Amino acid sequence: MPSAVEKDDDTSDVGGVAGKRLKSFLDRVERLEEEKKGLADDIKDIYAEAKGVGFDVKTMRKILKLRKMETEKRREEEELLELYKAAIGLE
Repeated sequence: MPSAVEKDDDTSDVGGVAGKRLKSFLDRVERLEEEKKGLADDIKDIYAEAKGVGFDVKTMRKILKLRKMETEKRREEEELLELYKAAIGLE
């Protein structure tokens, strides 16, 4: 009886497509997608924990977005936001 690896490995080269190489790429992407889902679940848990102790998750997400930006880009965005708010009388 063939092992699971042998049974799943029915790849071949078809029409110029290297089956084993393609399967290798697909397997790698699937593993990374699984890891990504695990990380997303971990992040969700952290936000739930922060919310549980009173932090506003929406504001935390905004802060993280701002932290990723370069200082000058962040200043430009904040200035433009203030300008637009003033233009519509929001301040």
